[in-house]
Amino acid sequence: MRLWFAPHTDVPLYRQLVTQVQLAILSGDLRAGDRLPSTRELARRFAIHPNTVSAGYRELEREGWTELRHGSGVYVCDRRTPETADARVDAYIAEFFRRAHELGLSAPALKRRMGEWVAAPEPDHWLLVDPDPELRQILLTELRAATEREVHDRSIEDCNAEALARSIVCCRPSQENAVRAAVPAGIEVVVLPITSANQWLLPWMPAPKGLLIAVISHWPEFLDKARTMLAAAGVPAEALIFCDARKPQWQRGVSDANAVLCDAYTASVSKLPKGPQTVVFPLLAANAREMLSHAWL
Repeated sequence: MRLWFAPHTDVPLYRQLVTQVQLAILSGDLRAGDRLPSTRELARRFAIHPNTVSAGYRELEREGWTELRHGSGVYVCDRRTPETADARVDAYIAEFFRRAHELGLSAPALKRRMGEWVAAPEPDHWLLVDPDPELRQILLTELRAATEREVHDRSIEDCNAEALARSIVCCRPSQENAVRAAVPAGIEVVVLPITSANQWLLPWMPAPKGLLIAVISHWPEFLDKARTMLAAAGVPAEALIFCDARKPQWQRGVSDANAVLCDAYTASVSKLPKGPQTVVFPLLAANAREMLSHAWL
């Protein structure tokens, strides 16, 4: 910080020092933990008596602005009052009202929505909502492995009051609009993070040659998307076998494969051959577990 001293005034030099340090701390020019110049350094720089500097530093210390660390020097104290839980809550509420105001919500509308949330019972389980039953099986398998909470599932059409009671709803990104339209106010909707197929494939690139890969799933869209992505990655069609695990005799030819690519549900319920290496493609992104745990904090 920069200091000024005027010796020929009716304001004592030590008071000039004290005031300038106090104002620097209040304005943020000096922060907690900053070291002040030594008594000798200030006295030499401004040609004032060391006792004058010492008097100013003693007053700053007495009033709680600074502390003397023996052998180290004079440092700015942390004068902030420890934040209480109530203070943090007040800060969150204030931020909430500011954001609501920015959205243009009126006070009556805001009170009504807050009332709906407060009146809703505390959730005790996840509710996966999706129109595709085969996909729900896969996501249920992954969600139950990622969270200790119970996980139920429903189609969008079956989202009645009984199914939604005491739940936090979750859905995949492509179904967010439809799910939010079906869920009444007062119930939280969490959009699940989905694995990037491109990023997941990168470690396997370039595509290995001379291997036979069996792609197995109960979800037709998994088979379709895998066909497209693997073709784009340069895997020739003759190196791929696609098996719909819902159909009888789907295992035909799988034992000849070098590797099996499947989803989590198929891996958990199907009798996969023991010879080929099994690779499970996760629909949920790697940060899903952390996101699911934060929803209950």
